[in-house]
Amino acid sequence: QAPLVESGGGVVQPGGSLELTCTAAAGLLVRRHAVVWVRQAPGKERERVSCISTPTDITWYEDSVKGRFTISRDNAKNTVSLQMNNLEPEDTAVYYCAAHEFALSCGNYQAYEYGTWGQGTQVTVSS
Repeated sequence: QAPLVESGGGVVQPGGSLELTCTAAAGLLVRRHAVVWVRQAPGKERERVSCISTPTDITWYEDSVKGRFTISRDNAKNTVSLQMNNLEPEDTAVYYCAAHEFALSCGNYQAYEYGTWGQGTQVTVSS
């Protein structure tokens, strides 16, 4: 079983909403790791979208998603979710969640510094 599994992607019209969920497998506790959502659009590099620290629940958002996306963690379900509202065509990408192997706080860690990844879920925003 993959250590992290993303779900919730799909096709939505501009202005619509989606909620992505990152479910951790047994043996990986999201409450013990900083968890980041990263996206990669065709022809572009991966970019961090949002991150949540533990146990503080301090969050970070990339400028273009501030006010539209909300990251949260559910320790009981061992999941990290990304609620995405008012979606724009520019949000179209494959979205990945990743856990940092030892960091609890998001800090300035870049995407490549996260060691445990899911397989990704496609989000398409189109009319």
